[in-house]
Amino acid sequence: MPAAKTAIPVLNWHQVRPAPVVLVTGTEGFLADRAIRSLRDLLKAEDPSLEVSDIEADQYGPGELMTLASPSLFAEPRMIRVTGVEKCTDAFIDETIAYLAQPADDTYLVLRHAGGVRGKKLLAAIRGGAGGGVEIACLELKKDTEKQDFVAAEFSSVGRRITGSGIRALVSAFSDDLAELAAACQQLLSDSSDEITEVTVERYYSGRVETNAFKVADAAIAGRRGEALVLLRHALSTGADPVPIIAAFAMKLRTMAKVAGSTGSGGQLASKLGMAPWQVDRARKDVQGWSDAGLGRAIESLADADEQVKGLGRDPVYALERMIGIIATRGEGR
Repeated sequence: MPAAKTAIPVLNWHQVRPAPVVLVTGTEGFLADRAIRSLRDLLKAEDPSLEVSDIEADQYGPGELMTLASPSLFAEPRMIRVTGVEKCTDAFIDETIAYLAQPADDTYLVLRHAGGVRGKKLLAAIRGGAGGGVEIACLELKKDTEKQDFVAAEFSSVGRRITGSGIRALVSAFSDDLAELAAACQQLLSDSSDEITEVTVERYYSGRVETNAFKVADAAIAGRRGEALVLLRHALSTGADPVPIIAAFAMKLRTMAKVAGSTGSGGQLASKLGMAPWQVDRARKDVQGWSDAGLGRAIESLADADEQVKGLGRDPVYALERMIGIIATRGEGR
């Protein structure tokens, strides 16, 4: 099958362009969401009457695609976004392969496949050229050099300058979460009119409480108690206040509680909860392995620590450490 993989253009996430079929692959949900959003914005700019519809491939019903792709009375262009193709039904595979033989006019079918072998036959057909599609590869950025290239592109895309040392400092501050790194870039772009340097980044983010706080929370929620305690002590020693650290934990646990036991695609749930799809996916990953009772105990420990650090206790650091112990054991610690 090697030849089939090269029969259509394979583009990076920031090179997304219209095609009858746009296959968005890869494990990096943040980049995939951005690529799909960019394509929608591009199509909207070309024709504001664009009609956007959504399909959840894992809950697909027979005839759904053909109904959405059928010509409308006023012949508006259509964008059909499909999530969860890696979990799709048999009916979706069969009907989409049939659709590829003759895609509807002025219709852009966008298929999001996050990985795995499900839908292999469909992917092979698209990659073999059926439907005249393109593939947008959204691979996880694992190396610092890849993240540095991402930051450089964020600034160059709007004609702004950032020095190499500034890029390295920014990646160092937000190396664990691409979405947070992107948000930091946008803050620097909106808040500073000068060339961004290492000094600028240091002014914004060196010893930044929120950055350190989320690292502590991420380590604890992942079960890495020792690492979380080390990060906590480092944060406190560099001037972090316990209250914003509690706030970081509260935001993470609150989001986990919202998605716990939820069904449906990330996109559908994100719309319902007023969140971005990547936030839903991250929270679902965080809450894996937690019981409802354990999550409840973790939230109770958070509330207790919140009271302690706000004046009801004599040792706020001990309160934070105890909370981390409970959270790092998914609500089972003491």
